[in-house]
Amino acid sequence: MRNAFTRTMQGKEFFGHPAGLYVLFFTEMWERFSYYGMRALLVLYMTKYLLADPAKAHEVLGYNALHDWLVSIFGEMNVQQLGSQMYGLYTGFVYLTPLFGGMIADRFWGQHKTVYVGGILMAIGHFLMASEKMFLLALLFLILGNGAFKPNISTQVGNLYKDGDPKRDSAFTIFYMGINLGAFFSPLICGTLGETVGWHWGFGAAGVGMLLGLFIYWLGADLIPKSEVSKTENARSRPLTRTEWYSVGALAFLCCLNIMFWAIYEQQGNTLQLWATDRTNWNTFGWTMPSTWFQSFNPAMIFVLAPLISSFWNWQDRKGWGLSSVGKMGVGSILCGLAYVIMILAAKSTPDGQRGHLLWLVSTVFVFTLGELYLSPVGLSLVTKVAPKPILSMMMGMWFLSSFFGNYMTGYLGTFYSVMSGEKFFMMLTGMGLLTGILFFLTKRPLEKILGKLT
Repeated sequence: MRNAFTRTMQGKEFFGHPAGLYVLFFTEMWERFSYYGMRALLVLYMTKYLLADPAKAHEVLGYNALHDWLVSIFGEMNVQQLGSQMYGLYTGFVYLTPLFGGMIADRFWGQHKTVYVGGILMAIGHFLMASEKMFLLALLFLILGNGAFKPNISTQVGNLYKDGDPKRDSAFTIFYMGINLGAFFSPLICGTLGETVGWHWGFGAAGVGMLLGLFIYWLGADLIPKSEVSKTENARSRPLTRTEWYSVGALAFLCCLNIMFWAIYEQQGNTLQLWATDRTNWNTFGWTMPSTWFQSFNPAMIFVLAPLISSFWNWQDRKGWGLSSVGKMGVGSILCGLAYVIMILAAKSTPDGQRGHLLWLVSTVFVFTLGELYLSPVGLSLVTKVAPKPILSMMMGMWFLSSFFGNYMTGYLGTFYSVMSGEKFFMMLTGMGLLTGILFFLTKRPLEKILGKLT
């Protein structure tokens, strides 16, 4: 089967891109299906079920030690605050381990083998979620698996193209669409199963998605250029040039700014999911939609807005008004901050104990999506363009490291959700987004000088 598929697809292009891009597209689509399907349920599972029953919580292996450690640092917490901290730790560590996964691929296993290891570990983690007692162990498997998988699948997109190939940016946009296709369907399937049939049905569906992703990667592996460890080792033997070190420093600085963007953006899986469940009216024509469908809004809008944004950027470039990567990322942060202005208005118009209109969330996610398109795929493409080749996977891991701090900050900031008024909470997030965007623009000129004005 695999050889026949390779013979059929070898040398073929679709929409101007090699067949290998679409192997990576569908592999990542199913991996993101598994991740976002689990994420759609995670906060609700903890706050409405597992942590809400102290007897159940204390049966989880390792829970008592984790609880006591968090209490020793932050003091006593209510169920929402504890769930937010655990959500932040999980989603944070999911983005810490790619730094090490990139290093392992660069030095020992190569990108292909590391992707396989990561996918298998994540599949095990999803299926372990079927046992309440194994909850924390399941999260550990998911964290380790994502660390091996994430940086190496993204790096292989860049490997399909020669240096300077203008199709690389559009390839990452197509790849990003695969991420969002998986993220769109997962709340509809995993979220619905988890909310209406049983939590473990939703988690199990996420595991099946990961296995499908691994099968597609195996089927099309020969269509992806191999990155052999021996070649990587030879490249690593030379020292980095001064210019390359400057590029590393500039990327490290951008990673720091990236932290605040993800800290407020990822509230969609945390406090905004709680707002969707507890403070939003989901009754439509006499039928109540599952609240986890909220997390499908963003990827659905990606499909509509991504080609429009791309066309807008092309128009700007033709007019000579195009922004550099750093400028686009600054716009993305400002838009993410402005999205919370809508939630401030929602909090003002929705008294405690009542449910507001669904359009508040739809409008907020619309602005979020614009901000994401200006920052996330642009950042991924930037790393593959300017990171020194000997440490490319490690630098991709470093990019995801900023998401570690950002996602943990999501959990920490979320602890204020139940102890602050909605207006003040969303106002805090607005200020953080706007400040980050301003810092991008204040440092734009020196960063462009290091990285190149057109990157």
